[in-house]
Amino acid sequence: MQDALKKLEKVTTGTITTMLLKKGIRHSWIAGAMPFGFSGKRLVGPAFTLRFIPVREDLATPASWSNPISTRSAIEDMPPGCFVVADAMGVTGAGIFGDILCMRMVKRGVTGLVTDGVMRDKQGILATGMPIWCAGVAAPASVNQLTFVGWNEPVACGGCAIFPGDVIVADDDGVVVIPKDLVEFCAAEGEEHELLETWLVQEVEKGAKLPGLYPPNEENKQRYEAWKKQR
Repeated sequence: MQDALKKLEKVTTGTITTMLLKKGIRHSWIAGAMPFGFSGKRLVGPAFTLRFIPVREDLATPASWSNPISTRSAIEDMPPGCFVVADAMGVTGAGIFGDILCMRMVKRGVTGLVTDGVMRDKQGILATGMPIWCAGVAAPASVNQLTFVGWNEPVACGGCAIFPGDVIVADDDGVVVIPKDLVEFCAAEGEEHELLETWLVQEVEKGAKLPGLYPPNEENKQRYEAWKKQR
């Protein structure tokens, strides 16, 4: 698995969606979650899920932050290297995390955070250096519109189903989820696909026409294989 994760660091999210499409997976890109002050690097890690449900006013209070089931407790359960996936139901009127909780995640060794919701304390979060993909910012705290109910269970996020142990890959184009049973496939196929696209770009730069090149016909497949041998 670790070898596959290293390979995926060199595979774009766009390529991964294509690899998953070959396996019939059409919902792999987490809609609405875009880089939040973070750019230029691809991050990979196993999913650690968090789940929010609609607000229940008697349960979602500032006092609830001290309960055994709370975002604070969940953070203390996050293993180093995990990629946090927070199901906020697409709610954009309340920020699920601020700078203090994000700093604690950094100290826990969390790789990154993706949510279909929003954050708060923008400047403070950016100062923590926590890599985040989200739908924006909001000043109100999560308990204004959401109730936190648990972690490490299947969740929905941005139109995707995410199970604990699935692999998350995030870059400037957003975030994709790879079912854990398809990780090795995406790593191997993705690596080959990226190499092919490197050759295709070179051919287009030389003035090659697209029909028969992209996707390559038999003649161009042979040319590509010859190019690989000469590298």
